[in-house]
Amino acid sequence: MGCTGVGQAPEKNLHSFLTAMVLADLGSRLRNALGSVESGSEDEVQNMIKNICSALLESDVNVRLVARLRDNIRQKIAVEIKSANESSANKRKKLQKIVFDELCGLVDSHEEPPKPKKLSQTKSVAKHGKKPKKIAAESHVIMFVGLQGAGKTTSCTKLAVYYKKRGFKVGLVCADTFRAGAFDQLKQNAIKSNIPFYGSYLETDPVKVAYEGVKKFKEDKFDIIIVDTSGRHKQEQSLFNEMVQISEAVQPTQTIMVMDASIGQAAEGQAKAFKESSNFGSIILTKMDGHAKGGGAISAVAATETPIVFIGTGEHVGDFEVFKPSTFISKLLGIGDVQSLIEHVQSLNLQDDENHKKTLENFKEGKFTLRDFQTQMNNFLKMGPLTNIASMIPGMSNIMNQVGEEETSKKIKNMIYIMDSMTAQELDSDGQLFTKEPTRILRVARGSGCSAVEVEMVLQQQRMMATMAGTAKAMGGNGAPAPGGNMQRMMQQAQSNPNFMQQAMSMLGGGGAGGGMPDMSSMMNNPQMMQQAQQMMAQNPNLMQQAQQMMQNPGMMQKMMQQFGMGGM
Repeated sequence: MGCTGVGQAPEKNLHSFLTAMVLADLGSRLRNALGSVESGSEDEVQNMIKNICSALLESDVNVRLVARLRDNIRQKIAVEIKSANESSANKRKKLQKIVFDELCGLVDSHEEPPKPKKLSQTKSVAKHGKKPKKIAAESHVIMFVGLQGAGKTTSCTKLAVYYKKRGFKVGLVCADTFRAGAFDQLKQNAIKSNIPFYGSYLETDPVKVAYEGVKKFKEDKFDIIIVDTSGRHKQEQSLFNEMVQISEAVQPTQTIMVMDASIGQAAEGQAKAFKESSNFGSIILTKMDGHAKGGGAISAVAATETPIVFIGTGEHVGDFEVFKPSTFISKLLGIGDVQSLIEHVQSLNLQDDENHKKTLENFKEGKFTLRDFQTQMNNFLKMGPLTNIASMIPGMSNIMNQVGEEETSKKIKNMIYIMDSMTAQELDSDGQLFTKEPTRILRVARGSGCSAVEVEMVLQQQRMMATMAGTAKAMGGNGAPAPGGNMQRMMQQAQSNPNFMQQAMSMLGGGGAGGGMPDMSSMMNNPQMMQQAQQMMAQNPNLMQQAQQMMQNPGMMQKMMQQFGMGGM
């Protein structure tokens, strides 16, 4: 049976609360608990710990794990926060790091799963002082196991696409001859994703299909071969016998169990039974976008002492993430994960898109047409659900919760419908055609099914971006930072200060606050608001200059905020 690199977890129940973390409100409750600490007094700290423990317990997390987490946090606080004279800001930072580290420790198996290598890669092996001999890498065979309905076939395709994007030659084998339509499903997914596949409508022996498929792909020098096996609605001896036979036939390098994250306590017995028969060494959790309680389900992961390698967060082929404990906890606490955001954008390969290249060229020249705006909005939608993107940007998840993803997504799609209803001449213009001929606005509104006001808002935002492009070119020409420098500084600022985005939105009157732009007189008379402003300007001396540049167009920020539901109409 294939070796899968199983490691010993430091604690059998180390993963028992992972599914609970995907609940809609757990992340916000943990963030609120951390945010409740202002001065860092003993009472505030104890209240924070109590709220964190309550949130975890109510999400069906193992009681013993919560108790251990509480004790560890208290011990670290006693060691690291000794001085009563320490500033409140330093106390908050230390508390956040302590909680972050403890949560990471609970979900980290401290084991690295086996990594595939391309057949073009070779390794040198020396024996008894002889000259090293180069040995070519072998095909990496991955066998999937799990109950029917867990999402094995979809996960097979997702994993194949994941490796294909990274330059691997990947093939799919459908050895599921039990479920009607299994081969059709894998075939459709593979064709849609342009992945080579193997299966049979006539052969009913799954062992033979798996063996022939793996043999064919090995002969064709495929780097990775993924084998999809049969599932059942419950653990049956016939299923386990079949898995053993397939494993002996294909000799997998890695065996992955696909587990539905929402099935609850039943997962433990299921995982143990599969472990005994298939000796899986990695786990993929599916349906992590659900909202039902499931903290107990992941005790199954701990019971088998197996690392989680990927999590499925949706039905689409791109809703698939590498599981990294620190990244997962960062998103949960609203700290953000800028590095993952950068990697995600790079994985889209936008640099190869001709429209994207043209937009960048125009921006460098200080131009920004409606077609450029259309390209950028389409690229934004390619990045996936807004909540996923917001979770990678420090502080944005809180704002997203206040604004509402559904409303924001609807507005963005309406903007795209509006631009899709424009002619080529209109798209390639700077928007002045609509100023000269207002009837064009009415025509586009009718064609897109949107109001004339919404069309005007799109034109307003395009003009805003055009103004920014012109300003960026002017600054670049004077030796100022190149376009993108301000954004980079803002992301660094947000990374170091998780409340940066909320402070910025508060100053601008957004984030679910009252309508329109802020009342400057009330801001001047609000000590908390002035303190936020002073902190932001102290941390970013160019903030006022950047704000003035954005305000060159009167009413621009107000309309932009209204368009995205951040202020009153």
